[in-house]
Amino acid sequence: MIQLKDINKNFGSIHAVKNLTADIHDGEVFGVIGTNGAGKSTLLRMIAGVLKPDSGEIFIDGEPVYENPETKKLVCFLPDTTWFLPNSTPEQMAAYYKIYYPDFDTARFLDLVAKLGLDKSRKLRTFSKGMKRQTAVILGICTGAKYLLCDEVFDGLDPAVRQAVKSLFAVEVMNRAFTPVIASHNLRELEDICDHVGLLHQGGMLFSENLEEVKLHVNKIQCVLTDPVKVEELLKELSVIKFEKRGSMIMIVARGTRHEILEAVNRKQPVFSEVLPLSLEEIFISETEVAGYDIKDLLL
Repeated sequence: MIQLKDINKNFGSIHAVKNLTADIHDGEVFGVIGTNGAGKSTLLRMIAGVLKPDSGEIFIDGEPVYENPETKKLVCFLPDTTWFLPNSTPEQMAAYYKIYYPDFDTARFLDLVAKLGLDKSRKLRTFSKGMKRQTAVILGICTGAKYLLCDEVFDGLDPAVRQAVKSLFAVEVMNRAFTPVIASHNLRELEDICDHVGLLHQGGMLFSENLEEVKLHVNKIQCVLTDPVKVEELLKELSVIKFEKRGSMIMIVARGTRHEILEAVNRKQPVFSEVLPLSLEEIFISETEVAGYDIKDLLL
């Protein structure tokens, strides 16, 4: 398990991560989402032991990670910008990784390279962005590391390869001790694969919850209420995250189960009503708007 206890990290006057506490449990796919500059990449670098928190503690399987080579061997970090040795080939990078990760599965790496249509002997500098990303991902998986930290892992991948990567992660989770931590702006892809999500905003954690629980307990209601008094009463009864009104049609995003919200609405005798589950993207927008990140009117 990865434990983050009251983590803080500053870069000069920029408070990149603020008082962040969270647990990442073994065997779950943990998604890190957040606004631009929320501290996602900084957080992954601290978990990997690349950066040292200014205060707070990070433990991996009960051991501190910073300047701890043995603990770092449990972790593989794939940054948002792929890096390879100058003029290296996939085959040469596999040999390089095996120096640090003795359990690196070279045979499986070469098999996956072939299945993805990558040339093991071709210079990586001649690869496209997506091909480089594919190579980095399978290098990370084949290290055998227990924790794979991925920053924008789906960036540059075509739909078929994105699906293949998600399938690889699922197979690893089923077959061995493996916990991927994925930071991404591609919420649609995370929604398909993540068991748990943590939402960062301005360096802090707005929530860290099981994804299915989040989706069950945040819902969107659309209804027609002609009586403004009943609208005000409904808003007071619900735990409202977002409210919009267009004529007699109102839209409310609220915390609560589908049954609870629909029951409250029906008591107001609406002309029409329906409760819709929210996508991860809609939850992200709603929660960050509550936190003050509302830029929808930027161009108006």
